[in-house]
Amino acid sequence: MQKKFRFIDLFAGIGGTRIAFEKAGGRCVFSSENNSFSQQTYEANFGERPEGDITKISEKDIPDHDILIGGFPCQPFSIAGISSKKYMGRAHGFDARTTPTKKNPLGETQGTLFFDIARIIKEKRPRAFLLENVKSLKGHDKGNTFRVIMKVLREKLGYDVHYKIVDASSVVPQHRERIFIVGFRKPMDFEFPKLIDRRPKLGDVLEKRVDSKYTLPDGTWKSLQRHKEKHRAEGNGFGYNLVDKNGIANTLSARYYKDGAEILIDQGKKNPRKLTPRECARIMGFSEKFKIRVSDNQAYRQFGNSVVVPVVTEIARTMIKVLKENKTCKTILDYA
Repeated sequence: MQKKFRFIDLFAGIGGTRIAFEKAGGRCVFSSENNSFSQQTYEANFGERPEGDITKISEKDIPDHDILIGGFPCQPFSIAGISSKKYMGRAHGFDARTTPTKKNPLGETQGTLFFDIARIIKEKRPRAFLLENVKSLKGHDKGNTFRVIMKVLREKLGYDVHYKIVDASSVVPQHRERIFIVGFRKPMDFEFPKLIDRRPKLGDVLEKRVDSKYTLPDGTWKSLQRHKEKHRAEGNGFGYNLVDKNGIANTLSARYYKDGAEILIDQGKKNPRKLTPRECARIMGFSEKFKIRVSDNQAYRQFGNSVVVPVVTEIARTMIKVLKENKTCKTILDYA
């Protein structure tokens, strides 16, 4: 019997990327997630609680692995994160750089959580890695942030790196663009998979009977209407969004728990409603078996921060296929 390839799950969230790599034939040998509520959801679904703060874990204590996966936190690179930090006069992204030292040979990434991924790659030398982040990472700071990341991965760590911005709307009823960065220890003939367009519709994932608690209260609904009218008068399109059930939703964000403004379901004469946590799970590509054991607000945050599972599954399978064909990983299995 062949062994499964081994992978580690960093900034694991609720395990969406882990699901994808398990489907591709892998076995998770280490996971790390600092948020206690996400740890709770992860443990409910995988039977193990991730380790905590990765910044406090030595790279030498992490098990050997074939593939490293990590969706390092997007806040330093997201549009919202950048705006708030500029307002407060604080540095963001890689603005505050340091010079290389013996402890930190990858100098310019010190102070960011990408540094923790880089130091683990440097120590463990996995055969491949998959990193995920928000689309705006590529253009942040006029492209300087992304250039630093590429320089570290390609020049300082010596990996063959490929990247692509992928929209998940062909496989789930949600417009969601994310950048995926794939790296191999040896040069590989890798191309990102073309996703089959399944023509998903939001109506296909909506529940038939929904608790009235998901209907917006009068105060919240009136506030959203005033907010939208104010922006309309100023000539921009900001505000709530009523979604066509025959179309797709806007991007689900971690702030969805506040008022659900970006994805509201029309209910005719009643006030519109928010998606339920289960509906959020569905538009992120999680199966019906995925357990939601936290409050609605925490569930909204978790799914808003997660990955679209079918997208990552296809990328994972393509990575494994490339590794197997190039015979760089003896433990790689065939996949269905």
